[in-house]
Amino acid sequence: MLRTIDPFLVAGLLFFMSLVAGTLSEKIKVPALILFLAIGMFAGVDGPGGLYFNDAEAANNVGTLALAFILFSGGFQTRWEDVKPIVTQGVVLSTLGVFFTAVIMAIPLAMLPQFTYKDAFLLGSIISSTDAAAVFSILRTQKVGVKGALKPLLEFESGSNDPMAVFLTITAINWLNSPEVPLFDMAIKFVIQMAAGGAMGLIMGRLACYAIKKLKVSNEALYPVWGICIVLTTFGITETVYGNGYLAVYICGIVMGGGDFLYKYSLQRFHEGFAWLMQIIMFLVLGLLVTPTEIINVPVIKTGMFISFFLMFIARPVATFICTIFSRFNVREKLFVSWTGLRGAVPIILATYPLTEGHPQAKYMFNVIFFVVLTSVMIQGKTLAYAAKLLKLDAVVREARTWTLNFDITPASGTDETREVDLSNDSAAVGLSVKDLRFPEGVTILLINRGDKYMIPKGGTVLQDGDTLLLFGDRAKLSDIEKNLTKRIEHTN
Repeated sequence: MLRTIDPFLVAGLLFFMSLVAGTLSEKIKVPALILFLAIGMFAGVDGPGGLYFNDAEAANNVGTLALAFILFSGGFQTRWEDVKPIVTQGVVLSTLGVFFTAVIMAIPLAMLPQFTYKDAFLLGSIISSTDAAAVFSILRTQKVGVKGALKPLLEFESGSNDPMAVFLTITAINWLNSPEVPLFDMAIKFVIQMAAGGAMGLIMGRLACYAIKKLKVSNEALYPVWGICIVLTTFGITETVYGNGYLAVYICGIVMGGGDFLYKYSLQRFHEGFAWLMQIIMFLVLGLLVTPTEIINVPVIKTGMFISFFLMFIARPVATFICTIFSRFNVREKLFVSWTGLRGAVPIILATYPLTEGHPQAKYMFNVIFFVVLTSVMIQGKTLAYAAKLLKLDAVVREARTWTLNFDITPASGTDETREVDLSNDSAAVGLSVKDLRFPEGVTILLINRGDKYMIPKGGTVLQDGDTLLLFGDRAKLSDIEKNLTKRIEHTN
């Protein structure tokens, strides 16, 4: 007679299924998050797995922890050089853009009989943030990129707009128990949370880089443990001083990504993999929490479809155009930014807040929001590549390279690191030989990737369009060299 199935076996099978689903998502062109949620629902009470999970508070805690690590990893992999030109526009989109989306979305919701105007603002706040990080995962599976500053803009917005949505949601819940609109308190708390979150992220990022340099750990394998401690400490101490922990860990990641410290490459790779694990756990838990039979009913579907289409075609575009009215982006670029307002894990996690508070409409709201997220990802996600091509903003995505050598900052290498530089047809370096580049001492080209071949460069090797150079040297020198290599030639008629 078989024993009761061990929970460790269940967890192992769910993780294995999620890994397989993540691999299949590229082939079948379905976003991985949809498959992760589907596996969670498959294992849930309405699926063959039959697992019963109805703890909204536990799901909220898991989601909070997972988001902290996901945002830190996103910041860690963000290059400040790419973000700097669009940081002002990104901040406007991630704050005012989220607020305008919530308010515009609340107007028609307040007219529905099942919602009060306070419920409408709560629901609008929950679905106000975007998951633009999913956009590029989808575009990569469809082998389509985007031109210009759109990629860093959307990545920055996705990493920094969650704090605003969390703030609005908590404010809306507090407003439900208050007879008046807490506009003054709302403004004061927002300033305090954002200022404290930004300051703590900057301070903790610099302290982390300094600590790793000074407190040299004898065992290299312990550096990932340092990384986990940094994320937990940054988030926890920021929340303790009434700051926004999500913003703090994201900025801390950006600061550390731009810093020089031991085993930085290994730490980045660890957090990239750990962020994927957090995504899988988060979506599995959220999938277990939902009851599919409660979603597939006429009231939820009707409300969900109304919200989805109003959000996609009115609320998000209007908010985007208002926030970019003084920007350099043209109409086509603004339209694409509007269409990339995918909803992801954050709205589902925020939907657990009313559940934990015992709001009478909480379960209905949760089911509607879950439906909206599925609709948004399936409709917008499946048409992103087409939208980029239609608006003439698509760019060729090169296949990811697998270098035969990896270098890291170690006690022996000091501040040296590796960096990949792509050359395009109008790059100033195209047509020059390696010896003509006149690199400073200590900087060299390790390998050149040309098509399917990897070449060890010689002095007479001439650089061509499409080459990818693997450089090695001091970080500060590499930044200047990259700018010179990729400098565009001004063509005259």
